[in-house]
Amino acid sequence: MSRITNFLFVIRCSLFIDWIMPIKWQPFKELENPSQMPDVFEEDDWVPFVPTFRTEEPAVDIYQDKNNLYLEMPLAGINPKDVQISIDDNILTIQGKTQEKKEIKEKDYLRKEIRKGSFRRAIKLPVQVKGRKAAAESMDGMIRITIPKAAKTTLSSKRVPIKIK
Repeated sequence: MSRITNFLFVIRCSLFIDWIMPIKWQPFKELENPSQMPDVFEEDDWVPFVPTFRTEEPAVDIYQDKNNLYLEMPLAGINPKDVQISIDDNILTIQGKTQEKKEIKEKDYLRKEIRKGSFRRAIKLPVQVKGRKAAAESMDGMIRITIPKAAKTTLSSKRVPIKIK
């Protein structure tokens, strides 16, 4: 046989084998190249009416100047009286709870994404602070905490009241 005949024979055999052999199932083959994956996960409502459980903590911005450390946290819809702030061994803890205001049966919801219940956020402060002199205020759904800096930790525990503006 010539080389061309051998080549054609191999192609025929491979086509025949592909035809008679079942295709091997590879469930994760699509994951090898994410750019070719379907965009079903990008659609906003691809699985309607299935609740999602989020364990998100409230977002926090921390910044500083020469004398103070500042922390801002959005708490829209939460009564500042339901929030407790404490500083213990240079760890700032913010905890609170949200409650439903209306009695709406679960089956009446078309979509329920607003998280209700309690939250807790503990943050190791990046600098030493004077916890006893910390102050917090609430305005327009934001809580701003001001904590004076210290050369070393001067207090092991302090509860910080929130002033409502």
